[in-house]
Amino acid sequence: MRLDKFLSKATELSRKDAKKVLHAGEITVNGTIIKDSSHHVDLANDEILWAGEALSVADGNRYILLYKPDGFECTLKPKEYPMVTDLIAVPEVANLRIAGRLDVDTTGALLLSDDGAWLHRVTSPKRHQPKQYQLTLADAMDKDAQAYAIKQIANGILLEGETEKTRPAVLSFIDETHAVLTLTEGKYHQVKRMMAYFGNKVIKLHRASIGHISLEGLQMGECRFLTPDEINQF
Repeated sequence: MRLDKFLSKATELSRKDAKKVLHAGEITVNGTIIKDSSHHVDLANDEILWAGEALSVADGNRYILLYKPDGFECTLKPKEYPMVTDLIAVPEVANLRIAGRLDVDTTGALLLSDDGAWLHRVTSPKRHQPKQYQLTLADAMDKDAQAYAIKQIANGILLEGETEKTRPAVLSFIDETHAVLTLTEGKYHQVKRMMAYFGNKVIKLHRASIGHISLEGLQMGECRFLTPDEINQF
Protein backbone atom coordinates (compact mmCIF):
# COMPACT_ATOMS: atom_id res chain seq x y z
CA MET A 1 0.00 0.00 0.00
CA ARG A 2 1.22 3.52 -0.78
CA LEU A 3 2.43 5.31 2.33
CA ASP A 4 0.16 8.35 1.88
CA LYS A 5 -2.87 6.06 1.49
CA PHE A 6 -1.83 4.16 4.61
CA LEU A 7 -1.59 7.40 6.59
CA SER A 8 -5.07 8.52 5.54
CA LYS A 9 -6.45 5.12 6.59
CA ALA A 10 -4.59 5.00 9.89
CA THR A 11 -5.37 8.60 10.89
CA GLU A 12 -7.96 11.26 10.13
CA LEU A 13 -5.55 13.03 7.77
CA SER A 14 -6.58 13.73 4.20
CA ARG A 15 -4.21 12.48 1.49
CA LYS A 16 -3.07 16.08 1.01
CA ASP A 17 -2.32 16.55 4.72
CA ALA A 18 -0.66 13.13 4.87
CA LYS A 19 1.82 14.29 2.22
CA LYS A 20 2.60 17.41 4.29
CA VAL A 21 3.38 15.24 7.31
CA LEU A 22 5.63 13.06 5.16
CA HIS A 23 7.49 16.01 3.65
CA ALA A 24 8.06 17.36 7.16
CA GLY A 25 9.97 14.15 7.97
CA GLU A 26 7.60 13.05 10.74
CA ILE A 27 7.11 9.48 9.46
CA THR A 28 9.55 6.63 9.87
CA VAL A 29 9.32 3.17 8.34
CA ASN A 30 11.43 0.58 10.12
CA GLY A 31 13.47 3.37 11.70
CA THR A 32 14.09 5.31 8.49
CA ILE A 33 12.51 8.70 7.74
CA ILE A 34 10.45 8.38 4.55
CA LYS A 35 9.28 11.47 2.68
CA ASP A 36 8.15 9.78 -0.53
CA SER A 37 4.35 9.51 -0.51
CA SER A 38 4.45 6.72 -3.11
CA HIS A 39 6.70 4.54 -0.94
CA HIS A 40 5.15 1.08 -0.60
CA VAL A 41 4.64 -0.32 2.90
CA ASP A 42 4.07 -3.89 3.99
CA LEU A 43 1.22 -3.77 6.51
CA ALA A 44 2.12 -7.13 7.99
CA ASN A 45 5.84 -6.54 8.54
CA ASP A 46 6.73 -2.83 8.47
CA GLU A 47 6.83 -0.69 11.63
CA ILE A 48 5.41 2.73 10.76
CA LEU A 49 5.70 5.54 13.31
CA TRP A 50 4.39 9.11 13.38
CA ALA A 51 6.36 11.23 15.86
CA GLY A 52 7.33 8.02 17.61
CA GLU A 53 3.79 6.59 17.83
CA ALA A 54 3.01 3.35 16.02
CA LEU A 55 0.31 3.46 13.34
CA SER A 56 -1.85 0.64 12.02
CA VAL A 57 -5.00 0.09 9.98
CA ALA A 58 -7.86 -2.27 10.57
CA ASP A 59 -7.58 -5.51 8.68
CA GLY A 60 -10.55 -5.95 6.37
CA ASN A 61 -13.91 -4.21 6.42
CA ARG A 62 -15.50 -2.17 9.18
CA TYR A 63 -18.87 -2.86 10.79
CA ILE A 64 -20.31 -0.18 13.07
CA LEU A 65 -23.39 0.28 15.24
CA LEU A 66 -24.46 3.89 15.79
CA TYR A 67 -27.08 5.16 18.24
CA LYS A 68 -28.58 7.75 15.91
CA PRO A 69 -29.93 10.91 17.56
CA ASP A 70 -32.73 13.11 16.28
CA GLY A 71 -31.66 15.79 13.80
CA PHE A 72 -29.17 13.83 11.67
CA GLU A 73 -29.61 12.76 8.05
CA CYS A 74 -28.77 9.36 6.60
CA THR A 75 -28.68 10.63 3.02
CA LEU A 76 -25.34 10.93 1.24
CA LYS A 77 -26.29 14.47 0.22
CA PRO A 78 -27.50 16.29 3.34
CA LYS A 79 -29.87 19.21 2.80
CA GLU A 80 -30.60 20.89 6.12
CA TYR A 81 -29.09 18.68 8.81
CA PRO A 82 -25.67 17.18 9.56
CA MET A 83 -24.91 13.63 8.40
CA VAL A 84 -24.83 10.66 10.76
CA THR A 85 -21.25 9.99 9.65
CA ASP A 86 -20.27 13.24 11.39
CA LEU A 87 -20.73 11.28 14.63
CA ILE A 88 -18.24 8.54 13.67
CA ALA A 89 -14.54 9.27 14.21
CA VAL A 90 -12.87 6.69 11.98
CA PRO A 91 -10.57 7.15 8.99
CA GLU A 92 -12.20 7.33 5.55
CA VAL A 93 -15.66 7.61 7.09
CA ALA A 94 -17.02 8.63 3.67
CA ASN A 95 -16.56 5.02 2.52
CA LEU A 96 -19.17 3.78 5.01
CA ARG A 97 -22.67 3.02 3.76
CA ILE A 98 -25.86 2.60 5.75
CA ALA A 99 -28.03 -0.51 6.06
CA GLY A 100 -31.62 0.67 6.39
CA ARG A 101 -31.77 4.43 6.71
CA LEU A 102 -33.71 6.31 9.37
CA ASP A 103 -35.59 9.58 8.93
CA VAL A 104 -34.12 12.79 10.37
CA ASP A 105 -36.58 12.71 13.28
CA THR A 106 -36.13 8.99 14.01
CA THR A 107 -33.65 7.75 16.60
CA GLY A 108 -32.07 4.39 17.27
CA ALA A 109 -29.95 1.58 15.88
CA LEU A 110 -28.13 2.22 12.62
CA LEU A 111 -25.65 -0.17 11.01
CA LEU A 112 -22.87 1.09 8.75
CA SER A 113 -20.13 -0.72 6.87
CA ASP A 114 -17.85 -0.56 3.85
CA ASP A 115 -18.73 -4.20 3.05
CA GLY A 116 -21.37 -3.96 0.33
CA ALA A 117 -22.26 -7.65 0.30
CA TRP A 118 -22.81 -7.63 4.07
CA LEU A 119 -25.00 -4.52 3.87
CA HIS A 120 -27.15 -6.26 1.26
CA ARG A 121 -27.61 -9.26 3.56
CA VAL A 122 -28.69 -7.00 6.40
CA THR A 123 -31.38 -5.27 4.33
CA SER A 124 -32.51 -8.18 2.15
CA PRO A 125 -36.15 -9.12 2.92
CA LYS A 126 -35.23 -12.73 2.09
CA ARG A 127 -33.21 -12.87 5.31
CA HIS A 128 -36.24 -12.10 7.52
CA GLN A 129 -34.08 -10.12 9.95
CA PRO A 130 -36.31 -8.63 12.69
CA LYS A 131 -36.16 -4.91 13.38
CA GLN A 132 -37.90 -3.67 16.52
CA TYR A 133 -39.40 -0.19 16.68
CA GLN A 134 -40.81 1.74 19.62
CA LEU A 135 -43.45 4.26 18.59
CA THR A 136 -45.51 7.03 20.12
CA LEU A 137 -48.89 7.73 18.52
CA ALA A 138 -50.69 11.05 18.16
CA ASP A 139 -54.09 9.58 19.00
CA ALA A 140 -54.96 7.14 21.78
CA MET A 141 -56.18 3.70 20.72
CA ASP A 142 -58.63 1.87 22.99
CA LYS A 143 -58.55 -1.89 23.57
CA ASP A 144 -60.80 -2.66 20.58
CA ALA A 145 -58.72 -0.52 18.23
CA GLN A 146 -55.53 -2.11 19.53
CA ALA A 147 -56.88 -5.64 19.06
CA TYR A 148 -57.96 -4.82 15.52
CA ALA A 149 -54.56 -3.32 14.61
CA ILE A 150 -52.69 -6.27 16.14
CA LYS A 151 -54.75 -8.78 14.15
CA GLN A 152 -54.51 -6.89 10.87
CA ILE A 153 -50.76 -6.38 11.11
CA ALA A 154 -50.25 -10.04 11.99
CA ASN A 155 -52.04 -10.95 8.73
CA GLY A 156 -50.42 -8.23 6.62
CA ILE A 157 -52.01 -5.02 5.34
CA LEU A 158 -52.06 -3.39 1.92
CA LEU A 159 -50.44 0.02 2.16
CA GLU A 160 -51.39 2.84 -0.17
CA GLY A 161 -49.46 2.62 -3.42
CA GLU A 162 -48.44 -1.02 -2.90
CA THR A 163 -49.54 -4.10 -4.81
CA GLU A 164 -48.63 -6.65 -2.12
CA LYS A 165 -49.50 -6.80 1.55
CA THR A 166 -46.87 -6.17 4.18
CA ARG A 167 -45.18 -9.23 5.58
CA PRO A 168 -46.82 -10.49 8.80
CA ALA A 169 -45.48 -8.46 11.74
CA VAL A 170 -45.86 -8.32 15.51
CA LEU A 171 -47.51 -5.34 17.19
CA SER A 172 -47.95 -4.93 20.93
CA PHE A 173 -49.18 -2.00 23.00
CA ILE A 174 -47.63 -0.59 26.16
CA ASP A 175 -50.54 1.78 26.70
CA GLU A 176 -53.00 3.70 24.52
CA THR A 177 -50.35 5.80 22.75
CA HIS A 178 -47.17 3.71 22.99
CA ALA A 179 -46.48 0.52 21.06
CA VAL A 180 -43.74 -1.84 19.89
CA LEU A 181 -43.65 -3.09 16.29
CA THR A 182 -41.33 -5.80 14.98
CA LEU A 183 -40.86 -6.00 11.19
CA THR A 184 -38.89 -8.33 8.93
CA GLU A 185 -38.90 -6.01 5.92
CA GLY A 186 -38.19 -2.36 5.25
CA LYS A 187 -40.57 -0.60 2.90
CA TYR A 188 -40.37 3.18 2.48
CA HIS A 189 -41.59 4.90 5.69
CA GLN A 190 -43.20 1.59 6.57
CA VAL A 191 -43.93 2.11 10.27
CA LYS A 192 -45.50 5.52 9.71
CA ARG A 193 -47.54 4.25 6.75
CA MET A 194 -48.73 1.21 8.68
CA MET A 195 -50.11 3.34 11.50
CA ALA A 196 -51.63 5.76 8.98
CA TYR A 197 -53.56 2.74 7.68
CA PHE A 198 -55.42 2.81 11.01
CA GLY A 199 -55.96 6.56 10.85
CA ASN A 200 -53.20 7.38 13.30
CA LYS A 201 -49.92 9.24 13.15
CA VAL A 202 -46.50 8.33 14.55
CA ILE A 203 -45.10 11.36 16.37
CA LYS A 204 -42.00 9.66 17.79
CA LEU A 205 -40.12 6.68 16.37
CA HIS A 206 -37.14 4.76 17.72
CA ARG A 207 -35.46 1.65 16.29
CA ALA A 208 -34.43 -0.39 19.32
CA SER A 209 -32.68 -3.31 17.60
CA ILE A 210 -31.69 -4.94 14.32
CA GLY A 211 -31.52 -8.72 14.41
CA HIS A 212 -29.93 -9.56 17.75
CA ILE A 213 -28.02 -6.28 17.87
CA SER A 214 -29.31 -3.80 20.45
CA LEU A 215 -28.19 -0.40 21.69
CA GLU A 216 -27.33 -1.69 25.15
CA GLY A 217 -24.31 0.15 26.55
CA LEU A 218 -24.48 3.04 24.08
CA GLN A 219 -25.56 6.60 24.77
CA MET A 220 -27.32 8.60 22.06
CA GLY A 221 -24.77 9.76 19.51
CA GLU A 222 -22.23 7.05 20.42
CA CYS A 223 -21.06 4.18 18.21
CA ARG A 224 -19.03 0.98 18.49
CA PHE A 225 -17.60 -1.72 16.26
CA LEU A 226 -19.63 -4.92 16.01
CA THR A 227 -18.35 -8.14 17.51
CA PRO A 228 -17.51 -11.08 15.21
CA ASP A 229 -20.68 -12.89 16.36
CA GLU A 230 -22.81 -9.83 15.54
CA ILE A 231 -21.25 -9.54 12.09
CA ASN A 232 -21.72 -13.23 11.34
CA GLN A 233 -25.41 -13.30 12.24
CA PHE A 234 -26.17 -11.73 8.84
